[in-house]
Amino acid sequence: MTIMEILEIVIPSAILSATPLILTALGGVFSERSGVVNIGLEGLMIIGAFIGAVFTILFEHIGLGAASPWLALLVAAIIGAAFSLLHAVASITFRADQVVSGVAINFLALGITVFLVKKLFAGSGQTPYIDHRINKIDVPLLHDIPIIGPLFFSNIAYTSYIAIILAFVVWYVLFKTSFGLRLRSVGEHPAAADTLGINVSRMRYLGVALSGALGGLGGAVYVVTIATNFGATTISGEGYLALAAMIFGKWNPLGAMGAALFFGFAQSLSIIGESIPFLKSIPDVYLLIAPYVLTILALAGFVGRADAPKASGVPYIKGQR
Repeated sequence: MTIMEILEIVIPSAILSATPLILTALGGVFSERSGVVNIGLEGLMIIGAFIGAVFTILFEHIGLGAASPWLALLVAAIIGAAFSLLHAVASITFRADQVVSGVAINFLALGITVFLVKKLFAGSGQTPYIDHRINKIDVPLLHDIPIIGPLFFSNIAYTSYIAIILAFVVWYVLFKTSFGLRLRSVGEHPAAADTLGINVSRMRYLGVALSGALGGLGGAVYVVTIATNFGATTISGEGYLALAAMIFGKWNPLGAMGAALFFGFAQSLSIIGESIPFLKSIPDVYLLIAPYVLTILALAGFVGRADAPKASGVPYIKGQR
C-alpha cells in the first residue's frame, strides 16, 4: 500500500470523524465567548444523537425517504437549543455553579434518552438502525483533481463540508459583526457592556442557545453519518473531545475546527488502523485510547498559553464591577 493510498483512507475518515466535533466545538465557542462555561456539550450531543435517530426513523416511516436525516438534523438543532436553556436558567438566572450545572446536563441527557429509548422501542436498549443515512459521496468534477481530489473531495459526506463552511461563518459572525462584538463584550467585561446598553443576560442566553443548537446538530450528524442508531454508549466522550478542541483552539472558531480535525484524525486511526499496514501490529487497545491520550498531550502543551474570555464562568450581578 502506497502513502497516497493510505492518505486516501485516512484523510476522508478523519474529516468524517471530526465533523460532529467541529459543530459541537463551535457551539462551545458561542457559549464561552458569552461568558458561560458549558461542560454540558456531551449531554447536548447525546440529546442531538437521540433526536437524530428517533426522528429519522419517524420520518422514514411516513415516507420522506432520503430527506429524513436532513429533517432530523433540523429538529435536533431546535431540541438541542431548547434543552440547553436548562443550563442557561441555572447558570444565568439563578447564578448556579456553571461547571456543576454542565455536569448535571450530561447526566440528565443520558438518563432521559436511555429511559425514552426503552419506552419507545419495547424495552430495547437502543433504537433500530436507520434505513436512510447521509452517505459519503464523491463531489462531481472536484474529485477528479489530481492528488487533492481523492483526499478532500472523495468519500466524504456533505455534512463535513457544511461544518467546515460553518466554522468560517461563525468566525465572521463573532469577529466581523455587531452581534459578535456584543457577544464577546459580555464574555470579557459584562459590566462595561451593561453600561453601553447591552442586555448581558439576553446575550448570554443567546450564546448558550446557539451552543445547544450546534451541540444537538453535532450529535445528530454523528448518528446519521457514522453510528446509524442510538444507544447509551453512542456518544461516549465525543462531547468532551469537542470541549477540548474548543480550548485547544483558543476559543476561536477556526482554531476549534483545526483542533477538531486533529482529534478526528486520531479517532479515525482508532477505527481504520487495521487496514493500514504499519498499524496492524499495534494492539487495538492502544489505537482506541489514542484520541484521548493525544487530547491530554495537546492540552498539556498548549492550554497554558490560551486565555479564556475573562468573564467566562463568572455570573453577572447588575451593579457589581
